[in-house]
Amino acid sequence: MRADRAPPPGLRTGRVGRPGGVLALRLSLGAQPAVQVRRLLVASASAGTGFLLLSALGHALSHPDPAASALRLAWCTAPLAATVYLAVAVARTDPATRPRPGLSAVGLGPVKLMAVSAATTALSCVLGSVLALLVFLQLRGDLTGMSLGGDAQEFLAAGRPLPLPAALTLLALVPLSASAAAAMTLRPREPVSGAGRAARAYGRFGAYRRTPVRESFGAYGRFGRQLGAAARGRRTDTEAPAREQDGAPADAAEVTGAEAADGSPAVVPPPVPTTAPSGLPWGIAVLAVGLAVEALTSRTGSEGGPAAFLGLALTSLGLALVGPGLTHLCGRLLQAVRPGALRLLAGRVLMTEAARIGRPLGVVCAVVSAAYAMASLHDRDDPSAGPLVVLGVLLVAGCTVATLLTAAVEAKQAHADTTASLRRLGAPAGTLRRAAALRAAALLALFGPLTVAVAELSAWPLGG
Repeated sequence: MRADRAPPPGLRTGRVGRPGGVLALRLSLGAQPAVQVRRLLVASASAGTGFLLLSALGHALSHPDPAASALRLAWCTAPLAATVYLAVAVARTDPATRPRPGLSAVGLGPVKLMAVSAATTALSCVLGSVLALLVFLQLRGDLTGMSLGGDAQEFLAAGRPLPLPAALTLLALVPLSASAAAAMTLRPREPVSGAGRAARAYGRFGAYRRTPVRESFGAYGRFGRQLGAAARGRRTDTEAPAREQDGAPADAAEVTGAEAADGSPAVVPPPVPTTAPSGLPWGIAVLAVGLAVEALTSRTGSEGGPAAFLGLALTSLGLALVGPGLTHLCGRLLQAVRPGALRLLAGRVLMTEAARIGRPLGVVCAVVSAAYAMASLHDRDDPSAGPLVVLGVLLVAGCTVATLLTAAVEAKQAHADTTASLRRLGAPAGTLRRAAALRAAALLALFGPLTVAVAELSAWPLGG
């Protein structure tokens, strides 16, 4: 048989493709219906934001005043930020881009999964931007020749040529911002436990490694694991003061080393949420400064001026900052005064998920209070901006509420193992549902009156 004989026709030679890329595509497209619905929400938010940006461009083409056009474009930053915030939350809860065992062997490591998530986010936003461009061209009459009449001509700029480079530049803001934010959020980080970094472990020949594994007795005697243990002991002695300053017990590394010596994988215990998030004092301070600025503007007679809007912005920022701290406080109050199992479970979950749930909850409260305060300025706007204002408010409110619901889904996924363990131990499903209802009621009882009070105080100077 000749060595240079040609291969059979059905046998492919050379490069046969990248299995990692095909697997990433299948993981992204073959997601569950709930994941696809969240991606469609991102596309819808991107379409609304793109339409507002194109409307600002049309207003600039129809009006010679650059200051008014720049102000309209500046108002589009709020829908843009809300859309990016929703896109990042959806990317974090996407199970297709979550690291799994064995994916690194086919080229889907943490960096590749981050790139896949950013590409998926950008694709959803591009879909929404294309839809916004088609709707805007349809309303202008560029596609069918029939434009929308009335006051809409002022922001559609019908009859005027639309600069395509400017339109594409504005539409590219949402996909680029969302994909960059998703990549920054999902970038690989060094594993850090709640009590500090775990003690460094050594493998064969003193090689550095992070996961201790079982070694045979022969390897123990030949390759000097005693020296490695002595080195770990010296390092533990030097790192003990640093861990005690961080609030971690000094024997945490010894416990980890004992577990690793038995051959089991090193399991980092979950952090105990005993301290409140650090943003609570800063949020209270910013909230107080915002209310003080608004009260000062009402006394000086400059209602509706730049100072009033600055106070409103500071108040909204303060509400967003105090969200995690108030959520942690709410969980601590649920466990006060001889709690039962139901209150302990509800409060513990709130304390653990204070940062994940409290931040979007604070943003929702800030958006509600700002929308209530800005409602007093609706009559001062021109009639042509009425539909656009309603679209912007609905877009920002919908994105923040969807982000809060997505954070709740993420918290549920994070506690899936705990919930399964409780059910295996015999906990009834009704108890878990009552604990979830108790958490929701406690958060509503704390954040509801606070939002109403801040909204009333913020609307007072703006209303004149």
